[in-house]
Amino acid sequence: MRIIARATLRQFWESTPAHADAQTPLVEWYRHIEKAIYRTPQEVKAELRTASVLKGARVVFNIGGNKYRVILAIDYRRQLGFIRFVGTHAQYDQINAETV
Repeated sequence: MRIIARATLRQFWESTPAHADAQTPLVEWYRHIEKAIYRTPQEVKAELRTASVLKGARVVFNIGGNKYRVILAIDYRRQLGFIRFVGTHAQYDQINAETV
């Protein structure tokens, strides 16, 4: 799968020293997702049980032991993933994951 907005991940862990520990789990997540082929949301959920499937072809991933969250909008037909949000669990609780 091709991931759009990879720089968003780097900006997150470089933006605040408190988020520096997110680098390793975010890079690992990115490498896993870019090698994956998911044809349906159910395939994502079957492989990554902690992922949450939302409306609008969005999936929320728990990163770093659920300390961080990534929302990815997936075009399953074209195998494209668009990073819509990267943040802490607390920041995630402040947004509407289906519209961000």
